[in-house]
Amino acid sequence: MKITKTLKAALVAASLMAVSQPVWAQDQLSVLLPPWGTLPKELTDEFAAKQGLALDTQTLGWDEIRTKIVTSMIANTAPASATEVDWSWVGQFGAAGWYQPLNDGIAPEILKDVPTSSIFSYDGDVLGVTYNNDFRVMIYNKTHLTEAGISSVPTTPDELLAAAKAVKEAGIAEYPIGLPLSATEGTSTAWYLMTKVFGGDLFDDDFQPLFVDPDSAGYKAMAFEISALKDGLIDPSSTGLKDVEIQELFKSGKITFDVAGWAGNLSVYTDPDKSQVSDGAAAALMISTVGKARTIGLPEAVGIPAGAANKDGAVAFINWLLEPEIQIAAYETLGNLPARLSVLEQLNKDGKLVEGDIILSQAALVEPMFAQGAPAWYPDFSTSVSSNINLAAKGQITVDEAVKNIAADVEAAK
Repeated sequence: MKITKTLKAALVAASLMAVSQPVWAQDQLSVLLPPWGTLPKELTDEFAAKQGLALDTQTLGWDEIRTKIVTSMIANTAPASATEVDWSWVGQFGAAGWYQPLNDGIAPEILKDVPTSSIFSYDGDVLGVTYNNDFRVMIYNKTHLTEAGISSVPTTPDELLAAAKAVKEAGIAEYPIGLPLSATEGTSTAWYLMTKVFGGDLFDDDFQPLFVDPDSAGYKAMAFEISALKDGLIDPSSTGLKDVEIQELFKSGKITFDVAGWAGNLSVYTDPDKSQVSDGAAAALMISTVGKARTIGLPEAVGIPAGAANKDGAVAFINWLLEPEIQIAAYETLGNLPARLSVLEQLNKDGKLVEGDIILSQAALVEPMFAQGAPAWYPDFSTSVSSNINLAAKGQITVDEAVKNIAADVEAAK
């Protein structure tokens, strides 16, 4: 999205005007987060009581939150006092001047303890602070593998397909591989991950597409997904499922592999009160065609929109999310891997980090989606990716047509 100087000036003016809020606004705080960012009410009630606030927690899906933020900010209104800020939105939101810098609101030593805070920086300003240290590992049901006579965890795409076929033929899971194929962000990020799995990257240093050639990693990654679907290894209903719904399938035992698994979700998958496969859920390093278990980091943060009411309350909320006990509570109840390195290390030392050795080993291999930072046109790119993969999964276009459509949309969006 291109932002005019006039609009940017208007947004800055709105931010300045919002500094002086009516007294009643300082007693209220609205927060807009996805389901995996919304902590249990008993915890948020404690925060609200301590701060003397009336806390209004709004929960929407990831895609819906982005739509609400963009619509609100273009209309020069804040969608909430504190909101989700995804890693992929930083370029667009930073260029637009939509979010309040947090450099002075969070103690330097805490920011240093949150390595991913740099991902949410734009022109030296921290626009959001990580609450979910999200990166991907391969999560699998070890009970399914044992029942299918599989003695070792897959380490390559071919081994994954072979294991999935064995599980299917044994009648253990009808559709063993879990990957979203709907026109949503989770479908896009799964493809990005699979591109790493096949040993490549999506763009060169000049943001020229690298996924159009049939021999490229991105092309092979998409072909892998569509082929697994056609072979009956991925549920056909995945064309209408988001990533969070794939997770529900894993928890119910209907799939064997959550290929693009959220590292923190292991705490949920292994909790017998939340999962039907708590005894079988396990993690492995990401499959690979090049020997190195490459993966991507997709952290999520909380930020304060320009023009938001009660910015002091919003800063207090973000600092509260970073408190060690709240980080641990978010991990135990929601599966959000702690953003603070010290908390992550303490959990593993205490034996409370599920599959801790695998998690820390994979964490050391995390790569950013874009080494040069997410471009302002990323949202257009992501929409094109998920839409075209969805069309290919439905058989309405070929993989070749899909990658060419995406490349054309990138050129148009720049």
